[in-house]
Amino acid sequence: MSRAEEIGSWAMANKAFLMAGLVLSAGVLYLIFDVNYESCDDEENCLTIAFEVQDTYLIWDKNPQHLADKMSSLTGMDVEIYPVTGSGGIIEAIDKGNADIGFVDGAAAWLAWEVYELDVLAAEWKSDGRTHYNAAAWVKADSEIAAAYLDDDPDTDPFALMEGKKSCHTGWLKSAGMLIPMGYLIGNGYAEVQGDPNDIDSLRATVTKFFSEDSSIPEGGTQYSGYKGAMKCMMTGYGDLALTKDTAYRLYCDENDDGVADGDDWCMDLDELVMLPSFGKAPSHPALYNPDTMDIETVELVQNALVSLNEDAEGREILSDLLNTDGMVATTAADHLGTYGDAVSNVPGIQAYFS
Repeated sequence: MSRAEEIGSWAMANKAFLMAGLVLSAGVLYLIFDVNYESCDDEENCLTIAFEVQDTYLIWDKNPQHLADKMSSLTGMDVEIYPVTGSGGIIEAIDKGNADIGFVDGAAAWLAWEVYELDVLAAEWKSDGRTHYNAAAWVKADSEIAAAYLDDDPDTDPFALMEGKKSCHTGWLKSAGMLIPMGYLIGNGYAEVQGDPNDIDSLRATVTKFFSEDSSIPEGGTQYSGYKGAMKCMMTGYGDLALTKDTAYRLYCDENDDGVADGDDWCMDLDELVMLPSFGKAPSHPALYNPDTMDIETVELVQNALVSLNEDAEGREILSDLLNTDGMVATTAADHLGTYGDAVSNVPGIQAYFS
């Protein structure tokens, strides 16, 4: 049995337990958040979107009701927002039939597909036209890691030299910033799992044992969080390497035609940095749905509407403001997520991502 199959078996056996907390949290959201979303007048012609509630939704351009209104005009359906907290709440809402679609990251989508048999009807694409990005490490060009990569000597291994270095991650359980690189390092024998292989806390111990106790595993919204934060962490000297994505420099340091950064004042010149070979591909954020509750005609209608958001200024603004993407493309879970399991299946306690 493969690691992915083991994860699926474990999670299926504990599905009721994992869902219990999610049901409770999702059930009280309307009491917690003072946000007035429109409800469907016609339940038989209703599309419900599970959406993670954040404080920024009080800002006009971050309010998901704009997405609901636009989807209503494109589908001819009544569209409502179902507020949830976190990816687990989105999965639970779709699995239980409280929502029809929801947007999650690649890791959550893969687990939803493996365990709950949810499917994907669309995925975001970036400005370079891809529906994935490569998880990769960035280092300074004068580092020993960069030298080992550039010297064409098979006996000098840049990944082995990462041991003991201060790593800058994008956050806890993030695909490109943690799950894919740690899956690669564990699977290829560089890092050894610390503690219980079925406990997600073992991943944190594994990271700090292989890298450094002082490695940056930031909370969301802090200065070193996200792709940009990880790059800043490395470039400003707090850490030795940034675990992020291949497009991070172009996106956050605004490389110009001369290869010189003219973005934030902490950005280094591109020729002062080296990106190592990719750890693996991370799928872009997809839209989930439940094939047991949505018929093929509705799937196609919603797919077409999501893709149509690419075609006018209002739709593109909604995509940028609410989904942080340049567009959507129709796809399936098999096509979009098929190789992701191989990239993360060595991560200890990955099943705990559900809770």
